This record gives sequence, structure tokens and C-alpha cells, in this order.
Amino acid sequence: MSAQSLPNRPMNANSSQPDPPLQVFSIDSGEPRGALAADPPLHPTDEFLAELARDSLSLESATPQEILKWSVERFAPKFTMATAFGPEGMTILYMLSEIAPDTPVFNLDTGYQFKETLELRETVKKRYGIEVEYKLPDTTVAEYEAMHGGPLYATNPNQCCFDRKLRPLHGAAKGQHAWASAIRRDQSPDRAKAPIVGWDKKFQLVKVSPLANWSKKDVWDLILKNDIPYNPLHDQGFPSVGCQPCTRATQQGEDERAGRWSGFQKTECGLHSS
Repeated sequence: MSAQSLPNRPMNANSSQPDPPLQVFSIDSGEPRGALAADPPLHPTDEFLAELARDSLSLESATPQEILKWSVERFAPKFTMATAFGPEGMTILYMLSEIAPDTPVFNLDTGYQFKETLELRETVKKRYGIEVEYKLPDTTVAEYEAMHGGPLYATNPNQCCFDRKLRPLHGAAKGQHAWASAIRRDQSPDRAKAPIVGWDKKFQLVKVSPLANWSKKDVWDLILKNDIPYNPLHDQGFPSVGCQPCTRATQQGEDERAGRWSGFQKTECGLHSS
């Protein structure tokens, strides 16, 4: 599939400006989530949050491998990882294969992912022996679009992301103490202040970002040095790959997440925003 044939969300037909800010969705059922629902539970007491802040500061100069080793020693077997098979995620999977290959890893399969993305799941299994589990929404794509009179990503991508990514992630995070994310601080303003280790208020568990201090060059240097598999779409102008209908190739000089939800005031699905 060529970059030219990929679907692209246009700007508002009556304006050259992006659509207005979108409604934010959140779960507020009152039920324990994440580490609060674990056995034993992990609570964000003032003392524990202060401990995490100290740990994060002490890990600022650590390598991603050292951060992952610390995370496994501190939180396994209630330590997990979510991956979208991006270059950062593939880098962490490579590290986990050497440090803790039994770490449970999952992918949020919205039903809209590129086939190139899905194929990486089998590549990871063959290369590293890590079987990434799919976490699925409650409905198929056909059922979901029938419920909403068509593809909701075209008119309300926040709700689409919430229903097909965030709800399944809440389910996957329930009962875990910590999860690893593959975000980098230099990717976007939303991620610029991400700690190495901190309490994830949205999902109610500890969030570890071993690549927070890394640059895009650091990631790709490791990929090329160690022949780490990656999504071939990255060679076709897609620095960040999400769901097919909401991802386009970027132009020279654009932010690396500019190709996500083009035409909307949206650069995050909601996983890594407060």
C-alpha cells in the first residue's frame, strides 16, 4: 500500500482551520482501577508518591536497560507493557527479550490497524519468543460503525479512541502495579514533562518510561545496530503509526506526530495525556 493511497482526514470543508477542540472522555465508574484493583493493591499515598519521585530522579541518568531491570525487580510479576509496535516499542521489546522475556506485553487492537503493524506481532514472536496479546474492544469495527451510523473516527476521534483503545487499556491495566510506556519527551509538548517513573492518575498504576530521555536518533541507532525489526511504513514517511484512517505521512519540517488525526486539534489518543 502506497502512502498516496492511504486515507486522510481533511480539514473542515468550510474553513482552512482545523476543527475545534474535541470533547474529552473519561471513565468515572467509581470502581477500583489499575493497581488499586490488584492483589495486593498499590495505593498512591503521599509516602509512595514521594518514593516514586525519588526513584524517578535517581533513574534520570540510567540507561533504558537499567530502568527496565529496576522496574522488573520492583514490580514483576505485576509489571506489563503496552505496545503499538512503533520504533520505540520495538526497541523496548528487544531489551525485554534480554532482561525479562516473560513480561506480559499487549497490543490494543482497535480493528483499524495497518496490516504492516499487525505483521510485527508475528515477527516479535519468531524473533524474541514474546507473544504479544491482543486486547480488543467490546465490538467489531462493523458493529461499532453500525452503532454510530458510520466511522466515528471521521467526526469524533476522541470517542473512537476512548471506546476502542482506552477502555480496553483500562481492562488490561486492572490488577497490574506498573506498566512500561515507550514515549520520549522530545516527541510532543504533551510528553515533554514525562517522568521516568510516576503515578499514572488516569489508569491508576505506576507508569515507567525508560526511553523518556532518549532522542529519535538514539532509538534508530539501536534499531540499526542490532537489526531490530520495525514497521516498513516508517520508510514511507510515517514517523508515527496509529490506526490507518487517522494516520498520514508527514511532510518535511513537520512534527513527527503531525500525521496523526490530521485536521483535528488532537495529537494523542489519550493513553499518555492527563
